[in-house]
Amino acid sequence: MSDLDTFRMEARTWLEANCPAEMRTAETSDKDACWGGRNFKFKSEAQKVWLERMVAQGWTVPTWPKEYGGAGLSRKEEIVLLQEMKRINARNPLSSFGIWMLGPALLKFGNEEQKAEHLPPIARGEIRWCQGYSEPGAGSDLASLKTKAEDMGDHYIVNGQKVWTSYADEADWIFCLVRTDNTGKKHHGISFVLFDMASEGVEARPIKLISGRSPFCETFLTDVKVLKKNLLGEEHKGWSIAKYLLTHEREMIGGGNEAARPLHELAAGSLGLEDGKLADPMLRAKIAEAEIDEWAFNLTMKRKLAEAKAGASLGADSSMLKYYGTELNKRKYELMMDATGHEGLEWESDRSNDGKMARSWLRTKGNSIEGGTSEVQLNIISKHILQLPGA
Repeated sequence: MSDLDTFRMEARTWLEANCPAEMRTAETSDKDACWGGRNFKFKSEAQKVWLERMVAQGWTVPTWPKEYGGAGLSRKEEIVLLQEMKRINARNPLSSFGIWMLGPALLKFGNEEQKAEHLPPIARGEIRWCQGYSEPGAGSDLASLKTKAEDMGDHYIVNGQKVWTSYADEADWIFCLVRTDNTGKKHHGISFVLFDMASEGVEARPIKLISGRSPFCETFLTDVKVLKKNLLGEEHKGWSIAKYLLTHEREMIGGGNEAARPLHELAAGSLGLEDGKLADPMLRAKIAEAEIDEWAFNLTMKRKLAEAKAGASLGADSSMLKYYGTELNKRKYELMMDATGHEGLEWESDRSNDGKMARSWLRTKGNSIEGGTSEVQLNIISKHILQLPGA
C-alpha cells in the first residue's frame, strides 16, 4: 500500500473508535455547531469529547504545523481525512473564523511570538474570533474605512465603528482593520490589528435579520487601547493582509451551507413519487441541473484549493468561486423551498426545528452581500480574469 493508503486506514480506524455516535448525526440547528471560546457551553458531553479528541490529534487544523496545534498533514492527507469523516457522517468538531480566516493570515504574516500566542488557542477552540472589516460608510469599498488608530508610542488608541460583525457579541477577540495614516491613497495607511473584545471601550450590539436571527452586530470602538505587539505585519501595510484574508473568506462563503440531505431526497420525502419519480418534470429538471452544477463546482473548489496549498495565488479566482458558490447556494435553497412545499414555510414548530428551512432560505440572501457583493465580484472577474476592455 502507498503511504496515503496507510494513512487512510489509520484515520478510518481512529475515527471509528473515537467519534461518538451522537457526533455522527446531521446538525438539526445552528446550536449544534461547536464554536468554542471562553464562554462556549457544550450542548452535550459527546460534543465536548469529540472536540477534545480531535484537538489531541491535531485534526481541528490538520495541515497546520504541530507546534501551533496542528498535525502537519499534507493537503492530500487532509483530503483523505475529510473523506473518512464524511464516510461516517462525522460532524465538524470546531467551527471557527480563527481557523478559516485569521489562522492562514497569522501563518503567513505573523511573527513567532504572535503565532505562538494565538494559533494554539485557535486550534483548541479556546478563543473565538470575529472580523472587524465593514463600516457604515465602507462596505464594498472597504478601503474607505474611517476607524482610526492613533499612535501612542507602545500602543494605539482606536476609535470608530464596524458593522455586520458576525457573532461579535459572542466573540473573545477581533481581527480589525484600522487607519493609521490618512495622508496618501486610501489603500495605504491601513493597519491590521488584534485585540480582546473585553477591552474597555468595545461594545457590540446585535442586528436582527429578516430570518429572525441576529448573527451580525454593530461594533462601537471608543478609546480602545491596542498594544503594538498586536499589530500584524507592517504598520500602514495592512491592506495586503486584508486582501489575502478576503480570499479565504470568499472561499468559505462560496462553499455555502450543504444541506443535510440531497435536493432530490428532500423533494421525494416532501412531495412523494409517482412511478419512482417526481410528478413535476420542471422541478425534476431544476433539481438535476442544480445537483450537477454543485458537483462540478465542488470539483473546481477542490482543484483551486489544491493549487493554493501548492503555493499558487488564488487572486481574483476567489471572487469567481465566491460569486458562483453564493449564487448556487441561493438557487439550492429556492429549490428546497419548492421541494418542501408549504411545510418549508413553517416558522416556529418542533417539526420544523424552529423554522430551520425558512430561516436558512432567508439567510442565503445575505450570501451575495457579505464578503463583497456579487456585483463587486463580477467587476473583479471582468477586470482581472476576463480582462474585458473598459473594465
